[in-house]
Formats: sequence, structure tokens, C-alpha cells
Amino acid sequence: MRPLAEFGVSGSPGEDAFWEGVRAPVSVPADGGGWSTLFLWRGSAASIGFESWSDPVPLRRWGDTDCWYAEVRMPARLRVTYQFLVDDVAYADPLNPVGAGGDRSIAATPDAPEQPRWPAVGADGVLPLPSTRIRWASERLGGRRTVRVHPAGGGGPVVLLLDGDDWLYLHPAMSAFDSAVAHGEMPPVTLVFLPARDREAEFACRSELWEGIRDELLPLVAESGVPADPGRLVVAGQSLGGLSALYAALEFPELVSRVACQSGAFWWTPDAPDRADPLGGPVGGSLAARLRKRPGLTGLRVAFDVGEHETRMLPHCALTETLAERAGATVRVSRSASHHDRAGWRHALLRDVAWALA
Repeated sequence: MRPLAEFGVSGSPGEDAFWEGVRAPVSVPADGGGWSTLFLWRGSAASIGFESWSDPVPLRRWGDTDCWYAEVRMPARLRVTYQFLVDDVAYADPLNPVGAGGDRSIAATPDAPEQPRWPAVGADGVLPLPSTRIRWASERLGGRRTVRVHPAGGGGPVVLLLDGDDWLYLHPAMSAFDSAVAHGEMPPVTLVFLPARDREAEFACRSELWEGIRDELLPLVAESGVPADPGRLVVAGQSLGGLSALYAALEFPELVSRVACQSGAFWWTPDAPDRADPLGGPVGGSLAARLRKRPGLTGLRVAFDVGEHETRMLPHCALTETLAERAGATVRVSRSASHHDRAGWRHALLRDVAWALA
């Protein structure tokens, strides 16, 4: 472990004055490239749990103090969600002002691109919620769910956010879209936050979800009193949600013709959940097979993004992107400074929804 002074941290670890002045994590250039990032924790033994990017990293104790630390080697251009794990309890980082819900924080290497429309919200912050709620009791899907609706900039084309509760309670999408509209980066839109009840079942390549959205949910949005244009619909989804969004564009083209997809789970096939290695099946999975048989997608605009550090996802995504373009779709391709992590998808979400509406 290098001296804390090399990270710009001063004072004696464990003393009250040290904890009052310190902020973490902090990164310095690492030998051979990338970054060495210092994490600090006050209390008892703990480890750092990262969202998908790394196995948990144990913390070491500084002498006999209450200061625990880890120097974590990070690649260039990485934004990642993490939390401190103490026994069976997870905590956000009290030294980091950027949170993602009550028990997660976000770290970014100094060369990771800024996300200017996303406000920094601490772990104890309360995110604003849309005032309009729709109670959707779906005959096709079964069960009840609460769908929130927000007219950013006064409302306009509908932006359907799959995994909507994550964008409500972990990441401040409502505020970010409001800011993007106010800065002229996209037209006014109406956000529809759709929560998932069973992601694996609903986001697999099945028609029930999209029949329910078409026949049940969108009519409820139209009747809600919120200004909205369901005829201009953008579907935004990540991981299995991205898979489902592109599936809908192929199977329900009259409904979905604009898609913003981050890290789509294009490895998916019906037997993938039963494989020892779900990503080890055919490249591009079931949607690649569909795309090879579906020319004439000239009415589709789809923006693909995937984390540049998702090495095993990249072949699946690259083939799907190529096949969609060959089939006639208007395609945008980008790579985010992240692994499989919603914190890294945030900028692409705003940018690609704006592009889909252009």
C-alpha cells in the first residue's frame, strides 16, 4: 500500500479530524496504465462489492484503528456501482456524495466521461417521483403494478423505460430528462416508468408483455390526463430489457420503431438459463437468428450501446448490431465507459433517446 499522501489524503487514519476531512474514493495513475483507486471505510471488517465488474475486494485494517482500506486497480474509463459489505448487510459509501439508492454508491475514474444531466444524489437523498400514477391490472400478464408517468418539458412522444423502478429509485432519470429537455438536447417527452415483476419471464422473447403494453397500458396512459403521444414511442431497455425492446421492434413493428438499447442480452436463447454458461451459446442468440430472416427493417431506428469492459457481451452485441443494419434499420453504435452497470448506461440513455426521436 502506497502512502495515503500519494492519494491526496492527509492526517492520521482513525482520528476524528481525519474522517471529517477525507473524501473517497480517489484515483491516481497506476503503473502501466489505468488507475489505482483508494477506498476507505470506518468501522469493522468489510469488503467492497462491485456491480458485475469485479469479485468482492476485502478491506485491510490500518494498524489497530477503525480505518479499513483497499487500493483497487481499475482500467481506464470506468464508472461502476459499489457498496460496502459487512456480514450480510450492504452500505453505501458515507465518504462519497454520489449514490445510487440507499445502499449503493458510484465511483468513476478521472477519465470517465462526465454525465452532466444526472444530479449527484447521496445515499440519504430522496429522489423526486412523478405525481401521476397508473394502476395497471393486466389480464395478459396477471397481477397489478404501479406505473409512474412524467411529462418532461410538458410532455410529448412516449419514452417507455423498462425496469422503471430502477430509474425511479436508484437513478434520478426524471431529473435527468427534465435537464436534457431544458438544455435543448431532446424535445419534450412523456416518461412512462414500467416496473418489472419477473424480468426473466417478461423480458424473454415472448409476446405477452408487448400485447399488454399495446392493448392495456398505452390506452391507460392516453386516458391519464398527462400530455402524451403514444404514436411516437421510444422503448429504452438495458440487459434483458434491451433484448425485449429489440424483440418488440421485430415482432410488433407497428408499435415499436424506435429503440434505445444498452447492453442488450443478445446471448439469450430459450435454453440459456439452463446452461452452465448462459453466454456460451450461439453468438447473437435468438435475435440474431430472427434478424437473418427479417429484411426490410427500413422503418426501425435503433441505438445500441454496450460497456466497453463487457468483453464477453461484445461479440453478441456486435453481431446483432451488424445484422440489424444489414436488414435495413437505421443504426447507431456506441460503447460506454462501464461494465454491465446502470451507472455507466445513464449518459447513453439520454443521448440515444434523443437520437431515436431525431
